[in-house]
Amino acid sequence: MIVAGSALLLASPLLLVALVAVRAESAGSPIYRQRRVGRGGREFDVLKLRTMVSGAEGMGAGLAISANDGRITRVGRLLRRTSFDELPNLVNVLRGEMAIIGPRPTVPEQVARYSPRQSERLAVRPGMTGWAQVNGRTELPWDRRIELDLWYIENRTATLDAAILWRTLRMVFGGEGLYRSDGPAWREPPSEP
Repeated sequence: MIVAGSALLLASPLLLVALVAVRAESAGSPIYRQRRVGRGGREFDVLKLRTMVSGAEGMGAGLAISANDGRITRVGRLLRRTSFDELPNLVNVLRGEMAIIGPRPTVPEQVARYSPRQSERLAVRPGMTGWAQVNGRTELPWDRRIELDLWYIENRTATLDAAILWRTLRMVFGGEGLYRSDGPAWREPPSEP
């Protein structure tokens, strides 16, 4: 909470500029809310800066987003490239819905496809960044991402968290793994056990 509150306070001038820029480029709220599933299966609205035109989920490929997706605004492209669009997640952290580090929160449609083992992913608060994000992000197959998250849950330490934070900063400045070319990984057929 201290980290989230301090980061939000320090980033507030940039966040204000981003909110104005998003609203100036396209109509609609500059804050995007999406229903996600957190610890224990409890649903909450994750907060992000809007990077696409309003109503984008109902257009084109829906939840699938590619690098050249025409629904992404110019400001949105910059926000995604720097992961700055995720900054409002700090409010979710302050509310106790998320943590700084943990598995990324997923949409209910994804959780409905979980196997009993994959459901163990809901044992901890979801995070702004996590082990799967720093080991391939969206470029990874869905099952692999979940296995990385489960490994993190079983092996988490302060040292591992520090390593994840460091690697997250490197990825933010490098822009790696932002998009998949073949749609959302969670729509892939589950791999055989």
